Amino acid sequence: MSLTLSMAAFALAASISPGPVNIVALGSGARHGLRASIGHAAGATLGFCLLLVLVGLGVHELLLRWPLLGQLLHWGGVLFLLYMAWKLASDDGALGAEDGQRAPSAWHGAAMQWLSPKAWLAAVAGIGAYTGGEQQLLWLFTWIYGPICFVSVASWAWAGSVIRQYLAEPWRMRLLNRVLAGLLVASAVYLMV
Repeated sequence: MSLTLSMAAFALAASISPGPVNIVALGSGARHGLRASIGHAAGATLGFCLLLVLVGLGVHELLLRWPLLGQLLHWGGVLFLLYMAWKLASDDGALGAEDGQRAPSAWHGAAMQWLSPKAWLAAVAGIGAYTGGEQQLLWLFTWIYGPICFVSVASWAWAGSVIRQYLAEPWRMRLLNRVLAGLLVASAVYLMV
């Protein structure tokens, strides 16, 4: 297998697997539709690509030298997951733009990546496996990872938009939101242990 194909396979496996960013994309697609959720997918992609580049340039060394900074990121991520779970669980389940709620923004998607332990693990593991400290390989990996990450997160939003037709009744949307909120809480609890 060629290096680029291996990089792409890693990017797909890491990006398409369930995680906080994808759970929010699914919920956003179900609640707001695909078009309104694309900003979240784009922000998550750009946020992860920036994280990948900075990890490749040595940011993870900074976290090793200053463990308190790593702890702050860790607990910030836990709190952010709990906040997102609360937002989902307290949603009234009404679909449509008339309720005043907006889809998660691009900034929201980017912030989620920076606070997601899954994203940090993927960045550190990917950099360690594929770049060997070579900047040319870092840029290649980032250029391969970007489109795959975007399509992966957008796929979750698309899946949400597909099931949207079954969620026309507010109680069904509330049920989905509470299941997704439960998954986010489970992720946060896992991180606290």
